[in-house]
Amino acid sequence: MMNVAPAIIVLGQNSVAVARKIISVLPGSTLYGLEGRTSGVDVSFRNFGETVRELFAQGRPLIGICAAGILIRTLASILSDKRQEPPVLAVAEDGSAVVPLLGGLAGVNDLARCIAQVLDVKPAITTTGDLRLGTALLSPLPGYHLANPDDAKKFISDLLAGAQVKLEGTAPWLRDSKLPIHPDGDLTIRVTERLVTPAPNCLVYHPATIAIAIDASANYTDQTLTLVQQLLADAGLAMASVAGIFSPTSAAAKPALHTVASALKVPARFFPSNQLGNLFSQGYTPFQPAAMTATATTPISGSPTIAIAIAQQPIDPNTIGQPRGRLAVIGTGPGGQEWMSGEVKEILKSATDLVGYKTYLDLIGSLGDGKQRHESDNREEEARAKMALDLAASGRYVAVVSSGDPGIYAMATAVFEVCDRYAKPEWETIDIHVAPGISAMQAAAAAIGAPLGHDFCAISLSDILKPWSAIAQRIAAAAEADFVIAFYNPVSKDRTWQLAEARNILLQHRTPDTPVVLGRNLGRPGQTVKVITLEELAPATADMRTVILIGSTKTRIIKRIGGNVWVYTPRRYIG
Repeated sequence: MMNVAPAIIVLGQNSVAVARKIISVLPGSTLYGLEGRTSGVDVSFRNFGETVRELFAQGRPLIGICAAGILIRTLASILSDKRQEPPVLAVAEDGSAVVPLLGGLAGVNDLARCIAQVLDVKPAITTTGDLRLGTALLSPLPGYHLANPDDAKKFISDLLAGAQVKLEGTAPWLRDSKLPIHPDGDLTIRVTERLVTPAPNCLVYHPATIAIAIDASANYTDQTLTLVQQLLADAGLAMASVAGIFSPTSAAAKPALHTVASALKVPARFFPSNQLGNLFSQGYTPFQPAAMTATATTPISGSPTIAIAIAQQPIDPNTIGQPRGRLAVIGTGPGGQEWMSGEVKEILKSATDLVGYKTYLDLIGSLGDGKQRHESDNREEEARAKMALDLAASGRYVAVVSSGDPGIYAMATAVFEVCDRYAKPEWETIDIHVAPGISAMQAAAAAIGAPLGHDFCAISLSDILKPWSAIAQRIAAAAEADFVIAFYNPVSKDRTWQLAEARNILLQHRTPDTPVVLGRNLGRPGQTVKVITLEELAPATADMRTVILIGSTKTRIIKRIGGNVWVYTPRRYIG
């Protein structure tokens, strides 16, 4: 329906249920809720007017579950060009009314119908042409582009005044409408991928029928876009009819290919070699079969590195081939959604697949709704990384979910280790991205003050992947250097003695009353953060859900009213 996912704005908790219904038919939408009045939303805001105007300026479709008047008054001062307006709708708090307000040229009526259907109400559409003609000529269906919108206003007026129109070309959505179609009509609607000179009495629609294939082995340059544009002009074809850029999957990581797709505002899609093999054997170049497979026709034009083919009907590139695979390794922070960055939330909304330890997948709550979950045991890091990479190589958008920060004793390293060790060719085309999160040591430090206020380090006490001798050496070196030390993985069911041994090493360099912070279940139900002394540190005081912060010789405690304390390490390090 649209290229940009809508923003749904609610002012009270009663509206969240209606918003969730709308999101079910508009996946990828972002739910904005007024701070202090809503919970379980994607983004909290404090100022309604500023938020709405900012989203509108960004071109985001807006669905306000509120009174129509408040939206109108909020946006009135910045309305200027109706051609640039995104759809804006008001929905009643109880879902009983759907009112399109702005964005008639951007498909607001179609969006209103979609929302009204899921809410089981009739949309309040008031556009005369839409009602009487049964279609919105200014807002064609996906797969068609109106070339001369400036001529549409008078054209529609003439139709409403009784003029008839002849239809040239194929467009079922127009043929099946209430348009007064007649072979001798004074007005004309022409549907063609060819470049034509529009006239006031003729609306031209360009169907998305053109597929462009680009050679995977070509030496791509900044001139690739210019060459594509020139080839289209030489063939007399409209750029607006380009449906997508196509190529074998081996080209998926080529930047110039994505640059062309972005410039033409179309997706880039890729075919595994087994889908093109039969055409290779018929003597075509390595890239021509991509255009042929997309359109079911032979190329009509091209160059040694580019092929152009035209389908009989508009093609939906999202159903052809696969996109470039994407893999994001994300950190959710130590607890629930309030600990997640905006970047992580956006990735979770866009991802198709979630890979991770079940406990961590459960932490993301409603952000995981509608995603394919791939759960595994917490110790199966290598197998989990391989599965995630294979899924991404098939064109999926995979989010590998870690708690805390994914690059600190977590899955980011596992993914890159697997890439380095096995180096499967199909993994080379994947777009891999790491999105950081709040680490457990940061969360523990923030809860008790600022114990990481000066130099610090992190050491895992798990000897599964490294020998205890190396761990002991690092503890001694960090203690001697007077670092604050964060201990991860301090104790497990089968591994208890290491923490006691670590304490003994530390006591060779620290006094027994050195402050020690124990942070357990951070950001989750049952969170505790307490301070003990180094002398009191024992295996029974921690488990695998605990992060331990060992103070330096400069770390201080501030006693507070009520028996609580702050812990901090001074920035000024003298003596």
